[in-house]
Amino acid sequence: MTDIEAGADTDGDAGVDIDVNAGADAGVNANADTAVSDADTHGPGFRSLRSELHDYRPPIEGSIPAWLSGTLIRNGPGLFEAGDRRVNHWFDGLAMLRRYAFDDGDLRYSNRFLRTDAYAEAMDGRLTGQFGTDTRGWRRVIDTLRSFGLPEPTDNTNVHVARVDGEYVALTEAPRRVAFDPDTLETRGEFAFDDDLTEHVTAAHLVADPHHGETIGFATRFGRQPTYQVYRVPDGSRRRERIASVDARGPAYIHDCSVTDSHVILVESPLVLSVLRALNPLSDGPVDMLDWRPDRPTRVLVVDRSTGELVADPTFEAVFTFHHVNAFVDDDGNVVLDLVEFPNDRIVDSLSMTELDGVGFPDVPDGRLTRYRIDPAANTVDRSRLYDGGMELPRVRRGAVGRRHRYAYGQATDRDGANGLVKVDTRTGTAREWWESSTYVEEPIPIRAPDADAPDDGVVLATALDVDRERTSLLVFDAATLDVRARAPLPHAEPFGFHGRFFPEV
Repeated sequence: MTDIEAGADTDGDAGVDIDVNAGADAGVNANADTAVSDADTHGPGFRSLRSELHDYRPPIEGSIPAWLSGTLIRNGPGLFEAGDRRVNHWFDGLAMLRRYAFDDGDLRYSNRFLRTDAYAEAMDGRLTGQFGTDTRGWRRVIDTLRSFGLPEPTDNTNVHVARVDGEYVALTEAPRRVAFDPDTLETRGEFAFDDDLTEHVTAAHLVADPHHGETIGFATRFGRQPTYQVYRVPDGSRRRERIASVDARGPAYIHDCSVTDSHVILVESPLVLSVLRALNPLSDGPVDMLDWRPDRPTRVLVVDRSTGELVADPTFEAVFTFHHVNAFVDDDGNVVLDLVEFPNDRIVDSLSMTELDGVGFPDVPDGRLTRYRIDPAANTVDRSRLYDGGMELPRVRRGAVGRRHRYAYGQATDRDGANGLVKVDTRTGTAREWWESSTYVEEPIPIRAPDADAPDDGVVLATALDVDRERTSLLVFDAATLDVRARAPLPHAEPFGFHGRFFPEV
């Protein structure tokens, strides 16, 4: 049973007649005249945004709760061209941070490119090797030989953000991280952990556990026996402490992880990172390392957070997952993990620019919200569907991380010409949805109200791009009903981004 609440169509153009290039950094527009001539043929979600704004105050339709204080910082690609070349994959757009600062019902917006080595190369008209784009020619051959076959890691940290040891850090899956100022979004330089943990591929998703005062992550280490290095970073430290080194099969491409009070959970799909493929110096980058092997099983790795022991590793048929929702331990001692499950790896290939340009999102199987119930004693896992519609970019409120959660919010994905917002009640099996014609909702961030009585007392923040009006708005939803409490149209269309966090302290 699904309770669908359709949003009313409002005029997103009111009060935003401004020059979107006003105040832009001159360096951002350096390639404006040399960018590909058919840029206008790209949909607004995959079109470069060259202007930068600082503390722009958008008009607000409705009202933002006065108690909402803090800053949402999102990360994602902002520039898809260098000179006359366009990147091959959505994951390779140059990192642009987007900041939404809330204070007593007011909102200020900023956006700024990270000034990285990859950005500097692009400003000179050159694309450098990233996830699926490499144009370095013989330089690539020399770099590959020098690095024993592993691609040189990019500093185009365009996937996520985190707070580590008081620093605000932009993340990607390459083992490089970039610090930035959370108020101005100015780049502060490369961030380094204070340890010697070996990593060749790393997690862009770090799980900040407010109940334990630490952040959990993992990294993949290649070698004769590849391993997943599971680690913790205590609050106030930048030294990673190894929890476990788990033997990898493949190893697999793993994008996310979850925690309970007592466990760290990874899902190892048969999407293998093939080092042999990386040895080809003419490959397009890490994307060419991916090898889907459906004859192999999916393995769920459950690691004890205290001892590092692998307490369960049940297997089942080949599936793929990008994003976890949350995990907890139920009353029977089972480890319960909610995530978005795909039947295969088609979703990864579908995010290349050749499939995205001009047609919107391609027709691939939708991800399904699925619950894994793992019995460590029997080393078994049962899987059940929690929501029949398509879903991605799932989140729970911060206080529910590692605890039993009732509501999961995510991007609803199973309609043509739009993405909606969905709230799934994992206890009752019902869902509530919000949709608006031609509008693509991005990752939702649920925030609980102070002194709330109910788990869904609060708001959900989400950016949404209206592709017909070519305008992005910040939407503030009521977390219980999904009614729109406030809408703040921006002066431009932001390219589709990836992930973000709400920082109440900023």
